[in-house]
Amino acid sequence: MTNDTDIITLRQPESFNDPLTEIARDGARRMLAAALRAEADAFVAQHAEEALPDGRQRVVRHGHGPARSIQTGIGAIDVQRPKVRDRATDVPAEQKIRFTSAILPKWARRSRSLDALLPVLYLRGISTGDFREALSAILGADAPNLSPGVISRLTGEWQQEYDRWQRRDLSARRYVYIWADGVYLQARMEPQAECILVILGATPEGKKEVVGFQVGVRESAQSWRELLVGIKARGLAVPPEIAVGDGAMGFWKALDEVFPGTRHQRCWVHKIANVLNKFPKSMHPTVKADLREIWQADTRAAAETAMDTFSEKYGAKYEKAVTCLTKDRQALLTFYDFPGDHWDHLRTGNPIESVFATVRHRTVRTKGALSQKTAKLMVFKLVQAAAKTWRRLKGANQLPLVIEGVTFTDGVATNDTANRAA
Repeated sequence: MTNDTDIITLRQPESFNDPLTEIARDGARRMLAAALRAEADAFVAQHAEEALPDGRQRVVRHGHGPARSIQTGIGAIDVQRPKVRDRATDVPAEQKIRFTSAILPKWARRSRSLDALLPVLYLRGISTGDFREALSAILGADAPNLSPGVISRLTGEWQQEYDRWQRRDLSARRYVYIWADGVYLQARMEPQAECILVILGATPEGKKEVVGFQVGVRESAQSWRELLVGIKARGLAVPPEIAVGDGAMGFWKALDEVFPGTRHQRCWVHKIANVLNKFPKSMHPTVKADLREIWQADTRAAAETAMDTFSEKYGAKYEKAVTCLTKDRQALLTFYDFPGDHWDHLRTGNPIESVFATVRHRTVRTKGALSQKTAKLMVFKLVQAAAKTWRRLKGANQLPLVIEGVTFTDGVATNDTANRAA
C-alpha cells in the first residue's frame, strides 16, 4: 500500500464533459503556442545581425509573459505570449527594438470571430445579463471577459464608433464607382417597409468601402436624398463616374439632384428577375438564355441587336416583359463605356450582395421588431468585421484611366482601339 493520494476533480452540476471539444481545445492551445513561438523566433532572426559592443546578439528571446485566458469559438484557451528583449543599454527608450505579436496583441482577450458574434447577440435583443447564458455553450460556463459590465462598455463604444464614422470627413475621398441597394435583413425591422439603404464605393485603388448607410424606404427618393446629401455635406465633392442599382429604387431621382454628372447603370440581376416575372415559369430557361445573349455580348452593337431580337420574338404576346426590358435600354448598356475588366462589377449590384452576405448570414428572425438603433449598430459592426476580407476590384490598374477621362469603347480604351486598328 502506498501513501500516494489520488485527487479527483469534482465536476460542477452545470458543466458538461465533451471529450471532442477538449481535444479540439487542447489542439488549438498547442497550435497557438507553436505559432507564437515561431513568430517570436522569426522576429529575433530578422535582427540577428544586430550585435552589442561585446559581440553578443542584441535582440533575444526573454521568456514568456503571464498566462492569460483568450475567449475563442471553442472556449477559453490559456496562452503565454513569448517575450523578446533588446539588450542594448546605450540607446534611448524610443529607439529600442520592440516586438509586437500580430497573432496575439498585447491586450487581446477575445478572438476576432467573437467580435462578429457579439453584435448578432445584441441584434437579437439579448440583455447584458443574458450574454453569459447565451454564450455558455460556446465559451463554457465562465466567460470572465464577457461580463455584463464589459458588454455594456462594448455597446457604448460601438455607438461612439458609429457616430464618429457617420461624421467622418470625406473631402479627401474619391469613389470612382458606387453601388446602391436597399438591404432587407432577415430580422424584422419596425416599420416593416424600412430597410438598410446602402451605398458602397470603389476607391481609385480598387478597394471597396461602405460610403454610407441609414434606415429608410427603398422606393423613397427622399430617403436616398437624405443619405446622399449627408455624404456630400461631409466633403465628397467629386461625383462618382457611374452608379449601379435597381431601377425600382427612388435612388435615381435623388442621385440626379445631388450628383447630376454620375451615369446610370441598371443592375442586370434585378432586371432579369423583373422580366422573368412576366413570363410563365415553363418559359424561364429559354427567356433567361435569350437575355444572356444581351448582357453577355462582347460589344454594345451585339447587345443592341440581341435586344431587338428579344423584342421581336416576344413583343406580340409578352408586351409587358419587353417594355420592362427596353424602357431601361441605355441604362442597361452603360457598362460598355468602361473597362472590360470592370464589367463583372458594373453589370450587377453583386458587390453589395457579397458584402452583406455575412450580415444576412449572421442575422436571424426574431419575434420582436428591431429598433433602428439596434439594426444600425449591428450592421456597422458586422460590416467592419467583414471588410477585412473584401477583395479589390479586378483590373484596378484601369481606374486611373477612368478618372483621367479616357474614353472606352466596348471595354477598350480609345487609344488602344486605334493602335489595334493600325
